[in-house]
Amino acid sequence: MTNRTDNESSSTARETLARIIDTSSPAILLSCGSLATEVSRIWQKHQEDVDVHTLDTSDPNASLVLERVVDLALITDTLEHLPHDEGALLLGQLRNYGTHQIAVVVGETPDWAFTDFIGLGFRRHAELENDNGALTLYTYNLDTYNHKRAWNNPENWANPEMWGKAWW
Repeated sequence: MTNRTDNESSSTARETLARIIDTSSPAILLSCGSLATEVSRIWQKHQEDVDVHTLDTSDPNASLVLERVVDLALITDTLEHLPHDEGALLLGQLRNYGTHQIAVVVGETPDWAFTDFIGLGFRRHAELENDNGALTLYTYNLDTYNHKRAWNNPENWANPEMWGKAWW
């Protein structure tokens, strides 16, 4: 087992977020938290026509009204300092506004458990270590959130002729 310094650990989280940005190539990027904002600004410098929105970590819900759908939202250093209800509101609103992808890096905190993120539709993506404890990366992707089910088609319905005609 190797000993890591704070710089090496934070660069691991930084590199992970940079890979997420590179993979998704967002045109509209939202950041909340110091690390998320740093990585977002670097992306903006190297890409033309990238729109970056930055939220205040002390009250991110105050300025969350978005005019357009966000391609990628990065959240770091935020949920650990917010009341659980406000953090859940932030993640829920991002998801409900149609944000295509959300990446949240969160440290160990008694207010947030694995089941909280799963309940909001997130997946645990990676475990990162640092000297102050573990960091966990949770991700949400609108395209893969609701997988297709074999039973959800007209052949498996009681009245297949009504498929797509009645909505209740």
